[in-house]
Amino acid sequence: MSTRRKFIEKTFAGLTVLNFLPAIDLHSQPIKKYESPVKGKTKLRFALASDAHYGEEGTDYKNDLGNMINWLNEDHQNNKMDFVIANGDLVHDRPDLLSEVDSDYLKKLNMPYYAVPGNHDHVTTEDWRRIFGYEDNFTIDRGDIGLVLGNTTNVKGNITGPDNTFLEKAFDNFSAKKTVLVVLHIPPVRWLETERYFFDFPKTIELLNAYPNIKAVFCGHDHSLDGVRPINKIPCFFDSHIGGSWGTAYKGYRVVEIQEDNSIHTYQVNASKNPLLNSNRL
Repeated sequence: MSTRRKFIEKTFAGLTVLNFLPAIDLHSQPIKKYESPVKGKTKLRFALASDAHYGEEGTDYKNDLGNMINWLNEDHQNNKMDFVIANGDLVHDRPDLLSEVDSDYLKKLNMPYYAVPGNHDHVTTEDWRRIFGYEDNFTIDRGDIGLVLGNTTNVKGNITGPDNTFLEKAFDNFSAKKTVLVVLHIPPVRWLETERYFFDFPKTIELLNAYPNIKAVFCGHDHSLDGVRPINKIPCFFDSHIGGSWGTAYKGYRVVEIQEDNSIHTYQVNASKNPLLNSNRL
């Protein structure tokens, strides 16, 4: 316990750019319209949901993914989402099911969606392009906001880290934007020695901290994480999980709101209808 406490103190000591907001009662039965605690007009609102692990034996994976689609559509109906990002591990070692996930579930979202590969997807760049219509490394241009979405694994499921050549080119192309956000299934940092499925990728860490308009990184991969950790000066946010056989007791997703003044508000939603969690302002 003392080791974990020291880690938490070290983690949050460097995040002076964050203003932690109290938890807000967001969801009851059913999901209701809510107002961001950050007052002002929102120019972009999107959600991130990761780790469906569709096809994992012993789990109710069809129900888990179906529920998440319904929750996101309900949230969109009441609060308007510009898009959703499915951040990796859409399937559980069953790349043959990726087309089914896209056609039978993601296409039922009532807003645009994007997907990022995870280490359990075992998919080639060619198959990813065939199913989703874009590369496994790509960008989203929203005026003065840019999103950079990168693959952190390979077809064998090895954790390779992002393609730094792609990242650097994307960051350079977006250097004039007010806000850049990065989405990676697997973070480039191993914070604790006991975390066997995280690894350090120093060049990626250096790149993320070299551009002042990069405001945050959003990751999945570890289903038990739903808060924030530092990548040097950059906060890295997690979003719990959609499915799978382990992780937080609830199934959830993360909402990101960017206001007209370029302030960023992000919070974790407990899709089991409990209050939102880990509400932060950058």
